[in-house]
Amino acid sequence: MIRAARRDPVALAALGLLAGFGAIGWTLPALIAPVLILITLGLAAAVAYARPVGAMVAWLVVVETTPEMWLSDLIGDHELIIALLKTAGLLIVGLAALRDGARADRFNPSYAFLWMFGTGIIHGFWPGLTLVASFRSLVGSAAPFAAGYLRLTGAMRRAIIRCTIVGPSITVGYGAVLDALGVRPLYGTQLGAIRLAASSAPAFLGGFAMMAIFAGLIAFLADGRARQWGWVGVNYLILVATGARSPLAMAVLVTLATLLATPSRFLSGRRRVVLLALGGAGLGFVLMAGSALHFIRVVDLIHLGDAESLSNRQLIWPFFEAAAWQSPVIGWGVGAGKVVVALKSHIGRFLGTNAAHNEYLRITVEGGVIGAVALFGMITMWLWRGSAALAVGPRRIIRLVFLAFAVQSFTDNTLIATTSLVFFTWARAVLVNPDESPPAA
Repeated sequence: MIRAARRDPVALAALGLLAGFGAIGWTLPALIAPVLILITLGLAAAVAYARPVGAMVAWLVVVETTPEMWLSDLIGDHELIIALLKTAGLLIVGLAALRDGARADRFNPSYAFLWMFGTGIIHGFWPGLTLVASFRSLVGSAAPFAAGYLRLTGAMRRAIIRCTIVGPSITVGYGAVLDALGVRPLYGTQLGAIRLAASSAPAFLGGFAMMAIFAGLIAFLADGRARQWGWVGVNYLILVATGARSPLAMAVLVTLATLLATPSRFLSGRRRVVLLALGGAGLGFVLMAGSALHFIRVVDLIHLGDAESLSNRQLIWPFFEAAAWQSPVIGWGVGAGKVVVALKSHIGRFLGTNAAHNEYLRITVEGGVIGAVALFGMITMWLWRGSAALAVGPRRIIRLVFLAFAVQSFTDNTLIATTSLVFFTWARAVLVNPDESPPAA
């Protein structure tokens, strides 16, 4: 290690800092606890710098188990846990960029949030939103796009994609362990229907499973490995078990588009027919056994005629619409969406959340029309530029995935939830920019 440090100034600096911390702890015993914490963080940073791929894998796995839910059951501090998750991701990306190289990501959507933060300072924040809180929201909003500034290696790309595909299964397994320990139930019920939650929440686990299906489809179009369809099937089972309707609809749409309208040398006509037949057989089974499958939320909602219900989301939208109309051009600053409706208000208590569940409304409140156009325009350019070098099949599907994401954003917190950390990190691993070499097949 010492010999390696002589060739690496960062490693040498880490060794020096550790030696300094050790000396402080030895001479000032009262500071031993904070010194130990700093040493631990220093060691973690050194490991992340030395093994950026492993650090990224560990972070993605932790994010998908959603500690802001299962860990907050034990210690509370829900918002703090989310902040630590996003900060850890930023540090891992920063250390990886220091080791493997950074890049200027000119269309990175984080620039739009920086604009909203600046206009909020100039215009004035929404009552109850402070400068510090807005800055925290700026960092949190930009965190999902941090990987855009990283020059990805082939190993990093493959690791991110694999983690996205297997992540929901890991979450279910971890949830089973927590359930066995009595920490958090594996599933809950809603109107008599079972909803798989694992260590997460049904909506979050459903979102991760949807992303895993997208990742499996594009991975198959890229490498033609049949096992990808096995993972797609597993993630469909998890997605159906969560009862998340919007993610299921988006997953089915993208899967059908892959099988019916996407050219690929790995998808022969016979294979397409077989896969469509399997899907049709599954649907036929559900239709025939519908009366016995009411414990599945999607089936139960169809039976009750509530498959298209918005689960009371529309009740909170008028509050955001009113706030947006009070400053329609430049909005009220990043983070305003968190304080427009108080969590302890009547509507907040009734819904159990104060989130907009509509990203177009939330972004318009925070950045006005200019901020919303800037953000979604930059996301479009970020996607278009990064997907241009892909083969026809993966290029069409990743663009369709983002279109599905845009549709889902009308009724879900797609940008503010921790699911966005996985989604945009995975998307970054798929995209190839003009200043990068194509990923290895």
